[in-house]
Amino acid sequence: MRHMLHNLKARVFSLVSHDIGIDLGTANTLVYLKGKGIVINEPSVVAINRKTDQVVDIGVGAKNMLGRTPAHIEAVRPLVDGVISNFEVTEQMLTYFINKTLQMVSRKVAGPRVVVGVPSNITNVERRAVRDAARNAGAREVLVVEEPMAAAIGMMLPLDEPVGNMVVDIGGGNTDIAIISLGGIVVSKNTNVAGDRFNQNIISYIRDEFKILIGEKTAEHIKITTTAIMHPEEPIETIVRGRDLVTGLPREVIITDTDIREALSRSIDSLVQSIKGVLEATPPEILADVMQRGMHLTGGGALMRGLPEFLEEWLRLPVHIAEEPLTSVARGTGIILEDTLRFNDALMSDEEAIPIKR
Repeated sequence: MRHMLHNLKARVFSLVSHDIGIDLGTANTLVYLKGKGIVINEPSVVAINRKTDQVVDIGVGAKNMLGRTPAHIEAVRPLVDGVISNFEVTEQMLTYFINKTLQMVSRKVAGPRVVVGVPSNITNVERRAVRDAARNAGAREVLVVEEPMAAAIGMMLPLDEPVGNMVVDIGGGNTDIAIISLGGIVVSKNTNVAGDRFNQNIISYIRDEFKILIGEKTAEHIKITTTAIMHPEEPIETIVRGRDLVTGLPREVIITDTDIREALSRSIDSLVQSIKGVLEATPPEILADVMQRGMHLTGGGALMRGLPEFLEEWLRLPVHIAEEPLTSVARGTGIILEDTLRFNDALMSDEEAIPIKR
């Protein structure tokens, strides 16, 4: 009876509003529109004119301004380590993405119902900030789901069954590590060892070893093209251009995969220790399932060359890379929108998973 009433209510609201899923990431924001799939995938960057406090651009246009703006224009990321650091700018960014999504379809009477993916173990204050920002951006109803849970749903893992599933979601600002069973998170940990940390490692290494200063976009390019966590069969090289810290003039050097491996070594070791910490806190029966079923790697970090093989070697677990790892969370929010009653236990409530201290 409850399911019938829920379906009837859902059909009524579908006539007057749209359903939207949002993967609110530190590096990128993805928007899923029910019935159409992922319609937006843009950087979580906002360019602001500090003279007028007006937004100049959002998304791709704003990211292109990073490191290239005059003094009065600032390109900012309103999310740090996966949580809101600037509420007003986040609200403006969400409003822009929601309105851009609704422009793709016919307008309806009520505001959209929104499912938002957030990092695991965020505080009640941080969760409330997400809800308030989405409501102020025009959402009629806001549902919040932890990103590793949304990613697991997006990867079509058997969450309703009494078996353990391990998800490691390596994003831009944070990495979520979670053990999931029977539709809920059993143990989880959130760490800031993720894409942005790797970029900073590369910037620091090139500055210290080569006395060249590079920007964040250059570091991101190096990470994507040159990283090899395990030794590759053929050496990988790339030309890096930056400012010589001694002469102040432009200079270029050749960086190899060996350099990047050394630059990232401490952060990769820290990531491995975080995963070990979650495994040590996992109940024995579920741990046996994880040993057999393996770890599911998703997020942008899953695409780092050699990382799955490295984790397999050190953790002695099978490692599976998600299909389209960059969109797992967004696809998960879309699946939740299709049947919110079925995934009601997956949505965040006052009960938290067992936290592992950072």
